[in-house]
Amino acid sequence: MFNTIKKFLPILLSLLFVIACGGFDGPQSTFDTHGPVAKEQADLFYLILWAGMVVLVAVELAIIYIYIKYRRKKNSTRVPSQTHGNTKLEIMWTILPAIFLAIVSVPVLSAIWTIGALPKNPDVVVNVHGHQYWFEFKYQDLDVVTANELHIPVGKKILINLYSNNVLHSFWIPKIAGKTDIIPNQGNYMWIQGDDVGMYYGQCAEFCGESHALMRFRVIVDTDEDFRAWISHQKSEAFVPNDPLEKSGYDIFMSSKAGCGGCHMINGSKKAKGKIGPNLTHFGSRQHMAACILENNQVNLRNWIRNPDMIKPGNIMSGQAAVYMDPNKSLTESEVIALASYLQSLK
Repeated sequence: MFNTIKKFLPILLSLLFVIACGGFDGPQSTFDTHGPVAKEQADLFYLILWAGMVVLVAVELAIIYIYIKYRRKKNSTRVPSQTHGNTKLEIMWTILPAIFLAIVSVPVLSAIWTIGALPKNPDVVVNVHGHQYWFEFKYQDLDVVTANELHIPVGKKILINLYSNNVLHSFWIPKIAGKTDIIPNQGNYMWIQGDDVGMYYGQCAEFCGESHALMRFRVIVDTDEDFRAWISHQKSEAFVPNDPLEKSGYDIFMSSKAGCGGCHMINGSKKAKGKIGPNLTHFGSRQHMAACILENNQVNLRNWIRNPDMIKPGNIMSGQAAVYMDPNKSLTESEVIALASYLQSLK
C-alpha cells in the first residue's frame, strides 16, 4: 500500500499544484482588487494567511524537535519517564495563543468596522432586487431602472440596498467587494467603490435555483462625465421605430398575443408597464443579455426569444408567457426576427 502511494504521490502533488494555481488577474479574482472594500478584504486575507503560516511553522518545528530529541535510541530498552501534567507548560500554551489571537483580532475588527460602516453621504444609492434569475437596479433619487448592468461613477461611494421577495441570493463583485447575502423580505446593505474605470464581473453567490450559476451581472465603472451621460440617456423615453421590420416587432411586442408588455416596462409606452421581467426601455444599449451570460446581438437574442428555457432553465419567461405555454400563440420565425430587431433598436 505504501509503495503504491509513494508511486503516485508526485502525480497527486502535481495535480494539486495545477488546481491551486490561478491567475491573480482573472475575471473573478479576489486578489486583483479595484476598490477599497476588496483591498481591505484581500489585505485581511494575507494577514490571516501569514499569521497562520507562523503558527504552522512553529508547531511543525516543535514536533520535529520533539521527535528527534525524544525518539527511542537504537537498541535501547529504557522506558521513557512518564510525565503527568506540567503547570508551567499548560499555562504557556494557553496564554501565548490568547495573546496571538488578541493581536490578530485588532486588524480583523478594524476591517469589519471599515467594511460594515456605511457612508454617511453616499454619492449614489442603488436598490438591488434579486430575481430568479437576474438582478434589477433601481437608482434612488435618479429615476432610473435597469437590469444586470450596474453603472457607477469612478471613485465615488455607492450605497447598495439589497432586496429579495423570492429566495436567498448573494451579491458579489469579486474585484470590488465581497459577497453580501440578500435575505428574502428582510433586506440587507453594503457599500462599494470602483477605483478604476472598466467593466467588472458580478455573480449571485448563493444557490437560488436551477439557473443560479447563470445569474450574473456586470459593474461598469464610468468616468463622472460618462456616468452623467448614461443617467441622462436612461431617463429618456424609448425609441419609437420607423423601419418596417422594427415597427413590425414593436406591434408584436405590444400585442395581446405576445403579451410582452404585461411583464416588461417600456418607458413612454401605455401598453408596456409590466414589472415581472427586466425594464427593456434601453435594452439595445446593453452589452449583454439574459443576466449577462450572452452578448447582446441578433443571433443570441433570436435564440433567447425562440426558447429561453433552453438557455436558462427555470426562468419565469418560459414558464409564464403565453407564447411558450399556449401552442396556438407560438411565435413564427418571421415574428421572432421582427421582435429581435425591435428590441435591438432600443438604444
